[in-house]
Amino acid sequence: MASKTVESYNNYKMFKCFKRKFKIKEAGPPEDVKQAFSHFAAGGTDMSADQLRRFMVEHQGEMGVTEAEAEGIVRQVLARRNDVVRDLTTTGLDLQDFFYLLFHDDLNGAYRSQVHHDMTAPLSHYFIYTGHNSYLTGNQLSSDCSDVPIIKALQRGVRVIELDLWPASKDEIHVLHGRTLTTPVPLINCLKSIKEYAFVKSPYPVIITLEDHLTPELQAKVAEMITQTLGDMLYYPESDCLKEFPSPESLKHRIIISTKPPKEFTESKNLKDKANTFPNGKESPEEETSGKQAPEGDLRLEFNADDRSDSDQEDEENNVSDNNVSNNNVSDNNGSNNSKPSQPAAAHEYKRLITIHAGKAKGGLKNALRVVSDKVRRLSLNEQALEKAAASYSTDLVRFTQRNVLRVYPKGARVNSSNFKPIIGWMHGAQMVAFNMQGYGKSLWLMHGMFRANGGCGYVKKPEFLMFKGPRNEVFDPERTLPPQKRLKVKVYMGDGWRFDFSQTHFDTYSPPDFYTKVYIAGVPADCAKKKTKVIDDDWAPVWDEEFTFPLTVPELALLRIEVREHDRSLEKDDFGGQTCLPVSDIKPGIRAVPLYDKKGEKFKSVKLLMRFQFI
Repeated sequence: MASKTVESYNNYKMFKCFKRKFKIKEAGPPEDVKQAFSHFAAGGTDMSADQLRRFMVEHQGEMGVTEAEAEGIVRQVLARRNDVVRDLTTTGLDLQDFFYLLFHDDLNGAYRSQVHHDMTAPLSHYFIYTGHNSYLTGNQLSSDCSDVPIIKALQRGVRVIELDLWPASKDEIHVLHGRTLTTPVPLINCLKSIKEYAFVKSPYPVIITLEDHLTPELQAKVAEMITQTLGDMLYYPESDCLKEFPSPESLKHRIIISTKPPKEFTESKNLKDKANTFPNGKESPEEETSGKQAPEGDLRLEFNADDRSDSDQEDEENNVSDNNVSNNNVSDNNGSNNSKPSQPAAAHEYKRLITIHAGKAKGGLKNALRVVSDKVRRLSLNEQALEKAAASYSTDLVRFTQRNVLRVYPKGARVNSSNFKPIIGWMHGAQMVAFNMQGYGKSLWLMHGMFRANGGCGYVKKPEFLMFKGPRNEVFDPERTLPPQKRLKVKVYMGDGWRFDFSQTHFDTYSPPDFYTKVYIAGVPADCAKKKTKVIDDDWAPVWDEEFTFPLTVPELALLRIEVREHDRSLEKDDFGGQTCLPVSDIKPGIRAVPLYDKKGEKFKSVKLLMRFQFI
């Protein structure tokens, strides 16, 4: 028997002398929940553990659930609801218990929470959770540099951390965004934080991309700092011919380095000076930091110099080098010799730490995308160069990313640390779609959604069609429109929790909020769609009970984005009420609890939706 419900009200003031009273309605189970309970409880008032197991298997698609596991869930629910007066002999769930179970994401989440992809393929077979300028706390021009955003990124599961290295003195190296007003942070602080937090969220490898502006002597100093700080966590190559990348599984709890090989320091510096200088005598990085665009030119010029940060240019203007990998640790020459190393010796100390070598687009982008059989490498493009490459060399991009790593980063004009739409990179197989994790916005929400897949481990196996190669070397063509492969039905039942996480007048000064839900599909162009529920007036626990159907041509790359808004009757913009983004490939069918997040991606304590997902 349930405890007696005490009615409560919200009072809102009108014109200082009048009050409006609104009854607070407790959220109750939707009709579909009642019907499911009645069916699986065989018309009884309680659902046994075995009946719950049948519901989980037959209705929710949770194959393999045992009766013992169902018994554990029943005990959890009864223990949490211990304030409810019930018969002491009760061992099952009544309707309200069942509704409680369904409306809690830790008991009934909407997507798979465990690593379930094959993790033994080469790194190039995965999308990798990648940060851009990972040390910045805010905008690209004047914010502080710190290890704090690096820590936050690692705690979220980001696996690629970018550090820009600049000389501070003969013996010190700073991390900062060059030629801006950003305040520096010592490199050693960043390395120590990476070591401490690298594997708090995921056991799979962390990749540090170094964009260095250092002399050979300081590069040797960096090599010494890395080996001494990271110790046995560090994984590095042994010889000069890496023919295939190692797998995430083989690199568990290891940290690897990706950067340009140092032997071209002098040559690449000269190339950098030439590439960065335009007829007006200005350098492209300075133009970017002031928000201006570099001059238009051919694709090769734009790839080499257009619209990028100084550090990203440095990364691309270095020759591709061969490398090889072995499972050794660095154990020698850890700074025991205090004499100044020669340039060749310094280059060797630095180069041997590099597992993923970065390269430049020699001979233009078409040539840079050429796949060779005896080496693999990393190539970087900014978002604009990617768009142009996708238009001209779509299948070449796919073919290149089957063995090599492609990194895509924001254009330099995004000085407010905004981000671009990531889907175009994933469509073409780009493993490292680098984002400003300290910002917020819809593009970043999509990034969060993609990497909720595969247990949130930071590595998502690319769909098989992106790895397919036919007998005549044919590959997937992202430009082709395919027929729908499946349909996703989404039902939005109700929402609750805002009254606990927000003040009474947060959304409306004079009455309870008027919520509605928007449901989007983000993916390949043919799959993109948007639906919206009706507005429910004056209700903290709105019930919509509306269903939408989305045909999907490439479900493997589709993301379901959900956003709740509060309708503003004035001409102002509707208030934000929460959002989330789910990877369609990992969505679990059935009636599910869907927690919502704030604009920065932090989970609300109480706000959630009850939804149903079906694939047909």
